[in-house]
Amino acid sequence: MSRFKQALIGTASAMALIAGLSLGAGTAAAEEARNADALASIALDPAAVPAPIARDHAAVVKVELETVEREALLAGGTSFRFWTFNGTVPGPFVRARAGDTVEVTLKNAEDSTMFHSVDFHSVTGPGGGAVATQTEPGDETRFSFKAMKPGIYVYHCATPMVADHIQAGMYGLILVEPEGGLPAVDREIYIMQGEVYTELAYGQKGEAFTDYEKLLDEKPEYYVFNGTVGAITGDNAIEAHVGETMRIYFGVGGPNKTSSFHVIGEIFDKVYTHGSLTSPASEDVQTVTVAPGGATVVDLTFEVPGRYIVVDHALSRLERGLVAQIAVEGPADSTIFDTHGAELSMAGH
Repeated sequence: MSRFKQALIGTASAMALIAGLSLGAGTAAAEEARNADALASIALDPAAVPAPIARDHAAVVKVELETVEREALLAGGTSFRFWTFNGTVPGPFVRARAGDTVEVTLKNAEDSTMFHSVDFHSVTGPGGGAVATQTEPGDETRFSFKAMKPGIYVYHCATPMVADHIQAGMYGLILVEPEGGLPAVDREIYIMQGEVYTELAYGQKGEAFTDYEKLLDEKPEYYVFNGTVGAITGDNAIEAHVGETMRIYFGVGGPNKTSSFHVIGEIFDKVYTHGSLTSPASEDVQTVTVAPGGATVVDLTFEVPGRYIVVDHALSRLERGLVAQIAVEGPADSTIFDTHGAELSMAGH
């Protein structure tokens, strides 16, 4: 087969996938998300963000994490034994304020097969808490730290082999708000990107186990938003309305791949580059680069209704599961976007 024909076939396949996702019905990703519920729901709801902090003084913030190993569907017909914080991927969104003392309790479930720990990138101190929290099954450990610098930070398990624990799902975000907080928005959303390295090829049915050669070679079979293929698509798409402002807290658990975070058909109003909340925000940004172990905050406003596709703009990764959707309802405005009678789809992207 000629390269030209191969390119046409590949392009047609990608266009069909994106077009189907934009319609939100009968898609492979949406079907995978529905099938996942039959075994276990591993994906954290992207709307599971605690409310902004209203107090104007420092306080003690208690964080309780339990490391839970559980089998769930990675994709339709493919299961995987995830290692998690509190039973979801990503782990819970932690919210504190600059000057707060954060007290962390880490419990390792009795039926765990591994030691686990936690490293908060918001910690000033050796290991970020990892040395203090190397926790055997059935045990618990504690440490505390002062949240000194505002920002959005990754936390993750840091028990060797660290990359293995991360690819199995052990990562999350902590927000340290600046004094006075952040500007108010209508909705806050929590998304993290990860990779899963399985011995089964992408889409192959059955119980998948970690392939350590692929992990060391940095060749994942799956790329995921919030742990599972199709977790934020179809009926599980993020909901929004025309005129609303949305803030997305986006992080990359990794363990290895950098993301080019992009929402097709939207421009970010503000981007807090590298997760810094004290530097001036960039404005009118199309795509944001986020390194593994890094995070960012983006603000956007929806002015046109429709179904928006969230991707890593390294678009081959879409073919390995990396896609989410935002479903926006409300009145159309032809002065902003006019299809001139054409049916909406993403087939031309």
